[in-house]
Amino acid sequence: MMKENLIKQLITLIEPIVTKLNYELYHLEFVKEGGENYLRIYIDDEKGIGLDDCEKVSRTISDMLDEVDPIEESYYLEVSSPGIDRELHNDKHFERYINSEVEIKLSSLFNGSKKYEGVLIGFNNDSINIENDGKQIDIPREKINKVKLKVEF
Repeated sequence: MMKENLIKQLITLIEPIVTKLNYELYHLEFVKEGGENYLRIYIDDEKGIGLDDCEKVSRTISDMLDEVDPIEESYYLEVSSPGIDRELHNDKHFERYINSEVEIKLSSLFNGSKKYEGVLIGFNNDSINIENDGKQIDIPREKINKVKLKVEF
């Protein structure tokens, strides 16, 4: 619960900065990996995100975080693009990518599988709806671990 409150506080602090710099705050996470803490901020823009964009946002956010100091533990700040194979985290993301190919990984079996691929055709509070080989599959949200855009090269 404390981590959830920290995330909400960080979003409240960071989103106006990202917006003022003319980017979208796509996602934010505070995670522990290999014994180190990481504050990862994913920004987006219709024109794409480059290294200069990440540096500009990182500097501005770093200055604010040094001043406000909302995180008690030591951590690394990372700012990046969500990438072309981006994860979809919320309804806003699902809405944006209706009719796109997605990969869905589940935390447990659903109809004999833990992985599904198809075209995202809809969603509601209970499920994510995809179409695969002409069949609609309604996958319960509580079973979903990760939804990503499927990218083929």
